[in-house]
Amino acid sequence: MGATRKTITVTDQQNRWIKAQIAGGAFTNDSEYIRDLIRRDQASQADIDAIRAALVTGEQSGEPQPFDAEQFRLEMTEKYASRAG
Repeated sequence: MGATRKTITVTDQQNRWIKAQIAGGAFTNDSEYIRDLIRRDQASQADIDAIRAALVTGEQSGEPQPFDAEQFRLEMTEKYASRAG
């Protein structure tokens, strides 16, 4: 994997935070911490994209059907009652 050098500017407070994360042993240097933040942001964005796709699928699935919560509860109780014993 290739690497590209970036120069960033952070506030003094942000710099103290980064240094504290390194001092706490979670990371060995600034770059490792920043890369971890980017990976977590990428994972978060992937989760958001998956939720959006599921919402679109739901919207395209047709008209909503009435939901009877009590009937659902009864069906689930019946379905899983045999597993309890």
